Amino acid sequence: MQQKVIIVGGGLAGVEAAYQVAKSGLKAEIYEMRQIKTTSAHKTDLLAELVCSNSLKSFLIENASGILKKEMEVLDSVIINAAYETKVPAGKALAVDRNKFSNYITNLINQNANIEIIREEFSKIPVNLDVPVVIASGPLTSDNLSNEIKRITDTENLFFYDSISPIIDAESIDYTKTFAGSRYDYNTSSDGDYINCPQNKEQYENLVRRIREAEKIEIREFEKGIYFESCLPVEVIADRGIDTLRFGPLRPVGLMDPRIKKVPYAVVQLRRENLHGTMYNMVGFQTKLKYPEQRRVFRSIPGLEKAEFMRYGSVHRNTYINSPSLLEPTLKFINMDLLFFAGQITGVEGYIESAATGIIAGINASRLAMKLDPVKPPSETAIGSLLSYITNSELKKFQPMNINFGLFPPIEKKLNKSQKKKYIYERAIEKIKEFKKLTI
Repeated sequence: MQQKVIIVGGGLAGVEAAYQVAKSGLKAEIYEMRQIKTTSAHKTDLLAELVCSNSLKSFLIENASGILKKEMEVLDSVIINAAYETKVPAGKALAVDRNKFSNYITNLINQNANIEIIREEFSKIPVNLDVPVVIASGPLTSDNLSNEIKRITDTENLFFYDSISPIIDAESIDYTKTFAGSRYDYNTSSDGDYINCPQNKEQYENLVRRIREAEKIEIREFEKGIYFESCLPVEVIADRGIDTLRFGPLRPVGLMDPRIKKVPYAVVQLRRENLHGTMYNMVGFQTKLKYPEQRRVFRSIPGLEKAEFMRYGSVHRNTYINSPSLLEPTLKFINMDLLFFAGQITGVEGYIESAATGIIAGINASRLAMKLDPVKPPSETAIGSLLSYITNSELKKFQPMNINFGLFPPIEKKLNKSQKKKYIYERAIEKIKEFKKLTI
């Protein structure tokens, strides 16, 4: 009897996982409920439907997203292949005709003799699995499956809403206008846990005004009522009064600016996002401001005039697990040998990032089915660095992430920014080719 792997979800990650399983000679069964049961975001029952933008971001190798695409090409990504077959003009971005894209993939999967699409809701995860299962059910996982995931994780580590603050490239911060230190730690030094951007009264009130006036992303129907008092968007707090931010995330209490020996009127805090200290998170700045508006408004903060944003803030519905405590770097669930997770439910952000995790989950589920050990891409690769982030058990607060240069290991060589990006790209491609040899 032909060995098989079950994939739950026919989105980008699920399709990639199934394709990798089929390539290995095993049978892949994709459980996709969208024909008998829809979601509040999907419009069709096609596989790999793009529910938001039709852009898969930059294809340039000077961009981390471009490097990720090149790695996926090396691993024979069905999503990248389909994107180039159905692309539309979009400058430096890889954008697609979304209907042609989904139809292309659906037809390709339907024609693959090793893949079967089962139009049912997968709602029960057996305690004793006898075949590998890849959960790739996406950000709108059904309530039934969500409850199952809660059950097997035995925690409340299943979150339903992202409240994401922007992340800034550490090299783009003007440290002459900031000071380091934590609240009530008056022995501030360059080793402080936070970078603090102090504001006087005029600067603070101008920031509040800009936030109030900025263009916001419209709330979709299935996202209504998603705000919690503990993670309100910065613009919602600003609308409640001129001083609400100053008594909230921008409160200066306990922070002494060593340059003026005074507590500032207001303070925007930046918290280290990774161990390397290459990325900083804007504390309390989850937002639904449009991306260009975030760049314009937040660059008015002292020290952030030339800030480069590695991730923009957002507040939207999502379903994801607390991967650092639940997944191994191979995407295998720590408590069940034959269970894998892939896609946005693992805490990656973006179409391509989701698809990339599907590739790895598909490869490793196939390997387990064939009695081989799972493998992890090197951390020097875009895929490997992303997996290292979402499975980093040292993370105190886990939030979804897309691929960016801040995730790659630091480079010891003294190179300018352009040279660094070229070096990262060349190293990544070399390493991903080595990884591919392990999967053949």
